Amino acid sequence: MSAQDTPDVRPHMERLAADGIDVVRVTYPDLIGTDRARDVLLDHLPAACDHGLAFCRAVYHTTPRGGVVPVTGGLEAGLPDICVRPDLGTLHALPWEPGVAWCLGDTLDPATGSPSPESPRDLLRSVLARCTEAGLRPVVGPELEYFLLDQDPGSPGGWRRYAQAEAGVVYTAGLRADADNHLLRTLRHLRDLGIRVVTGNHEFDAGQFEINLAHSHAMDAADRAFLLKAAVKELARKEGKLATFMAKPFNDAGGSGFHLHFSGESTEGDAGRNVFDDPAGAFGLSDTGRHAIAGILAHAPALAALLNPTVNSYKRFGPDTLAPWLIDWGLDNRSAMVRVPPERGSGARLEVRLGDASANPYLAIAALCAAVLIGVREGKEPPAPLEGYGYDTEKSRMLPTTLSAALDALEADEALTAALGKDFAESFLTYKRDEVARFNRHVTDWEFAEYSSHL
Repeated sequence: MSAQDTPDVRPHMERLAADGIDVVRVTYPDLIGTDRARDVLLDHLPAACDHGLAFCRAVYHTTPRGGVVPVTGGLEAGLPDICVRPDLGTLHALPWEPGVAWCLGDTLDPATGSPSPESPRDLLRSVLARCTEAGLRPVVGPELEYFLLDQDPGSPGGWRRYAQAEAGVVYTAGLRADADNHLLRTLRHLRDLGIRVVTGNHEFDAGQFEINLAHSHAMDAADRAFLLKAAVKELARKEGKLATFMAKPFNDAGGSGFHLHFSGESTEGDAGRNVFDDPAGAFGLSDTGRHAIAGILAHAPALAALLNPTVNSYKRFGPDTLAPWLIDWGLDNRSAMVRVPPERGSGARLEVRLGDASANPYLAIAALCAAVLIGVREGKEPPAPLEGYGYDTEKSRMLPTTLSAALDALEADEALTAALGKDFAESFLTYKRDEVARFNRHVTDWEFAEYSSHL
């Protein structure tokens, strides 16, 4: 954005001022999907749009506990800046914070003006540009699960699961499993934030909730999923609680998923048509739809590194978990990695059940779009769909069982890493392998309980 563009900010400022807003919170995702931000006083917004907001590039290489991983372009380069420029098209008042508006930002290299190579939002943007060139506009409907926790000094880490509900409260709403009406308040705030939330319910385990977003074009879906996670965590903090999108925070409970309903529209003569639907095609799917499945299955081991991006993620997988374990697909089969729901016509789609809630929405959707694009270009057919039980290892290959194995698969997948960009892949692999190394050095509670008395 150049200086001559700055006057375009004025209509936004006038509207914000008329609405009583004097602060704009410019937010962007780091490599793991955490929301990073700076509050900008309204009078400074033109300068922020013109010059950007300077942050240390190491924000992309910072661990959840505050360490800095030696990724190329960070420590060895003297910890240079990145600049974040507000995307004024995403401005929206914060319903729970009077006088404050939220705005997404894009990160740039100030020396070149080019997108930062680690920027998740720009990574997705580049993948989507290649999809458009191929005549495909991905459409995504995100579903996210999370656990809510109450403060409790007597519990491990100082937190216990909210609303210790009885078993059997999956697909319920109201006070039966949500004694403080957390979900109802959250849904209303999210609606007022403008991220097109559509439904919410209690999930299988005590204190676990699911919120679904309307389907939309992929970038918009990623933006809304990112803001949903940030908003849910912020709303929980305001009530003295903790919302966690960890894949599997408890030994005695299931995991939290990040399911993505995926379809595509044509960008050509019949623009807007669902290109996954074909009443005359096998299973009611078009060639494009079936080739998309084949691409996802072919690249599933590498996709796991981005859709299941933590050491903890692989504790969610396993038989009888409703999380996938094998690389397979099925017709309306929730034990498959890729489920094809029964709707056809405009509702024809894939439900990719691989991802867990810890995934960065931008990276997860970018990786999925890249795998679909590769599949469509190669034109291969998927294997026969799964029938019945989806946890029989004689039927299909297993997904990676550790983050380390998934990272190795990503590094070895030349087609997917090329689609995502070599610089990004190198940074992501370095960052995540450091996470694996730190975990491997850490003595866990399980190890002490298992060995200390007898050895």
